[in-house]
Amino acid sequence: MCTRFVYHGKDVITGFNFDIDLTVWKHKVFEEKERFYIGILRPDGTYHSYHGVNQNGNVGTLLYVHGNTAGAYQSNSDCMTIADLTEQFIKAQLSFDDVLQIVKSKQITYAPDATMQAMLSDIHGRVLIIEPGIGYRKEHKKYSLITNYSLIRPESTKDSIVPGDNRYERALQCLEENKNNFSVSNAFELLHTARQEGVWASRVSFVYSANEHTVYYVENNHFKHIRKFVFSLEK
Repeated sequence: MCTRFVYHGKDVITGFNFDIDLTVWKHKVFEEKERFYIGILRPDGTYHSYHGVNQNGNVGTLLYVHGNTAGAYQSNSDCMTIADLTEQFIKAQLSFDDVLQIVKSKQITYAPDATMQAMLSDIHGRVLIIEPGIGYRKEHKKYSLITNYSLIRPESTKDSIVPGDNRYERALQCLEENKNNFSVSNAFELLHTARQEGVWASRVSFVYSANEHTVYYVENNHFKHIRKFVFSLEK
């Protein structure tokens, strides 16, 4: 599942609910000097940073989506997986403009074993939505929001909407009701509203404030126990 948004006001605030089935994936929260990320254990034995924040203000997240054949994994030099693209962005190996050039010049595919779409953003509030097999959309507006369905071609995932899943509508209402001064507290209210429980519960919820260079996060829906990670401004 998962819910991700960016609010561009007096502060650029990003929020993410990481919803996952623990019987399928193993994860761990990492606080490093240059990165905060939710590591996903892969077959290579590494916790990969597919969801996280870099000290330069890059924020990348992957969200499960029902796949389409046009986005299927291909192993050739003209293609790049959405997983590799997102991780390199979070690692600051690629800038926002680098990614923009890549999506214009290469075919972005799913990973070999997972169908995902991405929302990437930078410290200035620019947003890039990438949907393998469908396309991409660049935004720089008051707010951007994505869950687990296509934004660029909604009809392609319309039949896959889970009955009762109104996370997008609930989150959108929160964004629309706080047009003038959206805060970290407002962001956690939104994530609490969109939280999931049960098998696909929200395991990590984080908020990044660009003005504060700080990540606030909770685990396992314990929204009263907020942790804080501050990026050092030292080079």
